[in-house]
Amino acid sequence: MPDNSDSNIATADALTLLLHNQHALAAAIEEVTIWLSENGVGTVADNAVVALETLDTNAQALTDAILRLRQS
Repeated sequence: MPDNSDSNIATADALTLLLHNQHALAAAIEEVTIWLSENGVGTVADNAVVALETLDTNAQALTDAILRLRQS
C-alpha cells in the first residue's frame, strides 16, 4: 500500500486534471454565453453566467484542496 504522501500526490494530480477540465468547460460556456448575448438570448446567457460563477467557486475550492494535499 502506498504511503500517505504517495496517495496525496496521486489525489492532487487527479484533482489537477479535473481542475484543467473545469477551466476548459468554463471557457466553452463563456464563448457560448457571449454568442447568446450577442444574439438576443439574454435569459439563457444569464443562466450561463450563473453556471460560470459556480465553476469559479468550485475551481477555487479545488485549487485550495490541491495546495493542501501538495503541502502535506
